[in-house]
Amino acid sequence: MSDHRDDADGRLGVLFVCMGNICRSPTAEGVFRRRAEDAGLLHRLVVDSAGTHGYHEGCPPDTRAIAIARRRGYDLAPLRARLLLTMDFQRFDYILGMDAHNLRAMQSMRPPGQTGYIGRLLDFAPQLGVTDIEDPYYAGERQFEVVLDQVEAAVDGLLVEIRRRLLADPEVQARAASDVAASQRFPRKR
Repeated sequence: MSDHRDDADGRLGVLFVCMGNICRSPTAEGVFRRRAEDAGLLHRLVVDSAGTHGYHEGCPPDTRAIAIARRRGYDLAPLRARLLLTMDFQRFDYILGMDAHNLRAMQSMRPPGQTGYIGRLLDFAPQLGVTDIEDPYYAGERQFEVVLDQVEAAVDGLLVEIRRRLLADPEVQARAASDVAASQRFPRKR
């Protein structure tokens, strides 16, 4: 996708972006954090979310998003909305918008020379046949469920890409080989 631009401590940055940072992007952040942790990758990542507009800065996610995510085991409650900043383009390797509007806003803010991947989250779920995760804010609870379904599918695809990218890193390959060797010397007791 792009050149390897890990931050100073060797972690890969992933930022999710929607308009107000209270529905879609915090849902994506929460799902991605949990699934990256389950995959054993979270320690290698910097994960955040932001909004293209500062309408809700400092606010928690929408209560409907929190409730629906909680039913599936994701905790969004600690997250707080923030505005997308120009410096985010240097900090994050993947900046993923939820729809065409967010993508245009992100591209207009992109500094010259920025080499990270800027695209839509659903770029990682082509099997869904849609490109935009629609804003559920003015819709009913069912639309929040649809958003979560789409986010889960896209996050799974993104994690495939992240794992591939991290495994291409020689340091990660050496650590993985060391872990395999250690597991062979000290097998788990069942």
